[in-house]
Amino acid sequence: MTNTLSKNEAKYKFLMIMTFALIIVAVLISINAGNMKIPIADVIATLFGYGNPQNELTIFEFRLPRIFMALLVGLGISISGAILQGISQNPLADPGILGINSGAGFTVVLYMFFFQGTVFMTGWLSIFIMPFAALIGGFTAAFLIYILSWKNGRVTPVRLILVGIGINAAFGAGLTIFQMKMEPINFMKAIVWLSGSIWGTNWTFVWMIFLWLVVLIPLVLYKSRVLDVLKLGDSIAIGVGANIEKERRFLLFISVAIAGVCVSVGGGITFLGLIAPHMARRLVGASHSKMLPLSALLGALLLLLADTLGRVILAPMELPVGIVISVLGAPYFIYLLIKTT
Repeated sequence: MTNTLSKNEAKYKFLMIMTFALIIVAVLISINAGNMKIPIADVIATLFGYGNPQNELTIFEFRLPRIFMALLVGLGISISGAILQGISQNPLADPGILGINSGAGFTVVLYMFFFQGTVFMTGWLSIFIMPFAALIGGFTAAFLIYILSWKNGRVTPVRLILVGIGINAAFGAGLTIFQMKMEPINFMKAIVWLSGSIWGTNWTFVWMIFLWLVVLIPLVLYKSRVLDVLKLGDSIAIGVGANIEKERRFLLFISVAIAGVCVSVGGGITFLGLIAPHMARRLVGASHSKMLPLSALLGALLLLLADTLGRVILAPMELPVGIVISVLGAPYFIYLLIKTT
């Protein structure tokens, strides 16, 4: 028994180190991707302060902020998806599928619609206001999902998923209505953003999302044992003394907060919160103390690779990262749907 546990721990550490190493490799590849090619030797020299001014400007002001944004958004969405799968006891749960992303996107588009052309849309205030707009939409969607899923004194996982899909459709319709009323330039911005685009390419946005995640993710890791108990089923969780509705509400709050902040800067990225937790679960098992950290690293790696691919596949044009993730994730979602039913 002890030998098995030590092997599992060694496997977990190996996977974490390997995934982190792959992220470093992906960062170096992503820095070199784009219209302006920078040799790897020059990239490394620039990172250590020995580059020329042109390379320093390109790397530190344009590419690195985007890379860190992709890593943080991928990390956050993956954690959010893992939480939703844990509290709903449904392997198909994802912030995009349940409607949380649509709710967050709806309020951000409302913000863009009412403040288009003003300092609130183009100035530094938007950096702080848009995440709160996304949070309002995400929490509104989560509140509606929770209330409409409530039956006989509790929320059932099946109702949670079905209601979430309905809420997703409703907010999607609202998005279309307001987009059609926007000015052409802002309409195109909204379309690109909603498709999933790492558009916040400055360090202020990076620090904003970093601070949110630094506060929220430790709370999730602290509650990893609660997620382990919830996966056993409501009756067993109640039997061991867990207040399942209170814990579900708290974890749902954290999941929505993380998803809302990520949507405010990354747009509508669907399926990443589905794929990364599944990959982590297959590699290290269902224990959330191990699955959550690995899921975060895998999500960061996947989104960075998808963003890099989107930048080079149709160069000099860019393919929104959300579309790349959807192309990769939709077949996997269909596979899981067939397997679980």
